[in-house]
Amino acid sequence: MRAFVCVLALTAAAAGCGSGPERTPAQAPPVPAAGTAVNPARPDEARPDETGAAPGGSTPSGSPAGRTEVSPDQHRVLTGQCRYADSAGLREKCLAEVRRGYRVGRENRDLDCRTYSGVTVCGRLLLSDRERRCVEKWVTGGLTRRRAEVECYVFS
Repeated sequence: MRAFVCVLALTAAAAGCGSGPERTPAQAPPVPAAGTAVNPARPDEARPDETGAAPGGSTPSGSPAGRTEVSPDQHRVLTGQCRYADSAGLREKCLAEVRRGYRVGRENRDLDCRTYSGVTVCGRLLLSDRERRCVEKWVTGGLTRRRAEVECYVFS
């Protein structure tokens, strides 16, 4: 909660919590978790998974049982981010989507992962209504949508 308050307080001053202002991709691309890939040229681009696909993106054709192959580190991020979901129901839904949509194997360089305020998440986040309102508030205030989603999901 402290980090979220810090982000909120410093956003008006155009500075992040201890890391300086949010920079353009050319200046400072997001730092992915070990074993994850982020396209530094387009970190704030809308991803295909934001259309309602399972967290992390669409399932590549040919993957066994329709499950996307991800590295052990990527799988840990996907399951670990579920603990931040707003309710027990959303936490269980998140874990069920990870179990249903992913299998451990090789690194998936197309997995949409991002790190803000020291927390890495991958794919589409299951936001509650309250978290969606939080995102809209901070996007209106100038924060990027991807960062606002992570901040509101993790710290609100």
